Amino acid sequence: MKKFRVLFMGTPDFAVPCLARLVNIADVIGVVTQPDKPKGRGQRLLPPPIKFFAVEHGLPIYQPIRVKTAEFVGKLKELAPDLIVVVAFGQILSREILSIPRLGCINVHASLLPRYRGAAPIQWAIVRGEKETGITTMFMDEGLDTGDMLLKKSLPITADMTAAELHDKMMELGADVLEKTLTELSTGTLRRIPQDDAASTYAPLLSKSTGHIAWDKSAQEIHDLVRGLNSWPGAYSTLRGKTFKIWRTKVVDGETAVTPGEIISQTKTGLLVAAGRGTLEIIELQAPNGKKMTANDYIRGHGLEIPARFDF
Repeated sequence: MKKFRVLFMGTPDFAVPCLARLVNIADVIGVVTQPDKPKGRGQRLLPPPIKFFAVEHGLPIYQPIRVKTAEFVGKLKELAPDLIVVVAFGQILSREILSIPRLGCINVHASLLPRYRGAAPIQWAIVRGEKETGITTMFMDEGLDTGDMLLKKSLPITADMTAAELHDKMMELGADVLEKTLTELSTGTLRRIPQDDAASTYAPLLSKSTGHIAWDKSAQEIHDLVRGLNSWPGAYSTLRGKTFKIWRTKVVDGETAVTPGEIISQTKTGLLVAAGRGTLEIIELQAPNGKKMTANDYIRGHGLEIPARFDF
């Protein structure tokens, strides 16, 4: 395969397998990532995961606050890449930047486009109860994930899969699809497929408030919310003035006549809670300022008088 001069743009751990694959199949002339950010109680500056990899492999690193400045655009022109590959970078590229590489800019997106355009496609695919998702590579344009599609590879979403588990599978799949995309680009067999805007859906940014549990929803909808927001920001509900993160649940067969949010009983593996339709078992939770633990371990350590009811 022809070795393209590739400039890589990416930031989180999701992007690392793609960069690792590029190191083996392309001439990576530089890595553009977000600036180091303060984290933790000490607010110590920490580099993004992509920077760790780039440093370990001796790759040139660029961390502009904004990629669209005239100064940095000038630097990109000096680098003269054949191709820019973008994976979860976190900044929007201007038309001027998109026009710099002679072969264009290719993005690795974590959904089966045109569905789930936007910032959080992995999480929203689970929250909305999808049974399948996947990776799409596309040539970038000025829209939000609207460019011509190139290759796709699907991946099943199993009934209890969390966003964290799906994320890890998707990041490896992304590297595979990217390599195949560059292979077909090299051989001249890569086809562009325009997206159908009418079939598009959007995956907006997540916030902590996204995780609020409305117990009048069905048990399945609440279960999908819980697993879709595991590991961030987490689903939550309030019980007797305390806000609990709910990390793992299970949909239980059968209906109940009690009020949604009411804890019906303690089981061998957790707490049975009434939903608007169906019943949900809470298996793992986290009390304020506490650690994740099984619901039964929490009850053994803190006690819980039943009946009790989660607010909604």
